[in-house]
Amino acid sequence: MDAPIPTLETLFEQLGLDSTPDAIDAFISAHPLPEDVKLIDAPFWTPQQAQFLKEELREDAEWAIAVDELNQRLHQSQ
Repeated sequence: MDAPIPTLETLFEQLGLDSTPDAIDAFISAHPLPEDVKLIDAPFWTPQQAQFLKEELREDAEWAIAVDELNQRLHQSQ
């Protein structure tokens, strides 16, 4: 049986953040990123969170789709 594809909610859980839809929307609204700031370089991540995001994007791992969605939403929320 295949493992479920990670979602934005499970990504937030993996990062140790509140994963309710309202909490995700609030996080995104509170942390807009300028276009010239990469997701992994955002100042609000802990070193462990940034490392996880970096590894998942670099390896194009199963989490990459959810990480990419978060990246898009943080850059759109300006």
